[in-house]
Amino acid sequence: MTEDINEHTEHDHTGQRKRGRRVAAKVMKSDSLVPTFLRSIVSSQCSSWTDMLISFAAFAWLHLTPFLSTAIGAFVGGVVNCVINYRFTFHATDIPWKAVVMKFALVWAGSLLLNSYGTHLLYYLFTQWDWLIDMGFRPDGFFAAARLLTSLIVSLVWNFLLQRYFVFRNTKFDRKIVEFLERIPFLSQAQKQRE
Repeated sequence: MTEDINEHTEHDHTGQRKRGRRVAAKVMKSDSLVPTFLRSIVSSQCSSWTDMLISFAAFAWLHLTPFLSTAIGAFVGGVVNCVINYRFTFHATDIPWKAVVMKFALVWAGSLLLNSYGTHLLYYLFTQWDWLIDMGFRPDGFFAAARLLTSLIVSLVWNFLLQRYFVFRNTKFDRKIVEFLERIPFLSQAQKQRE
């Protein structure tokens, strides 16, 4: 009797592992919306941690200013995000990397502006709401709430959608980007040297 229970339990665990592997394979390979979104969360976390670690290292160990440390961290985090998204999140290896880099830079610049101005706008909006002050909010709380809310909205509505439907997709714009970049002397010379 005990052997029957153990065999049944082992069979259940084996079936669960197989189902788990199938689900994981689907999440890793599928280009449908939900699996892609889940992979984008992983990519965002990797790039955010890279951004924070580089920023902290630049500030604490290299003694750079907060602005410069943040800018360096954001740049490196953006590069990490682009590379991970290219291969892992959006499976975009059939798209010319020059086009991806330019489109990613455009979206990243827009994200930077939306985050900066959105945080600024919401911060001043929140400071005008007396009911938040009555709840005990202080300037740091206003900033944190404005920053988090703006970041969430921009990451979902701007970053994810534009990366999914513009940056990591073939577009008519891609050929024009590549042609433009090949006209830049130092880029075309570097390409010729590699060939």
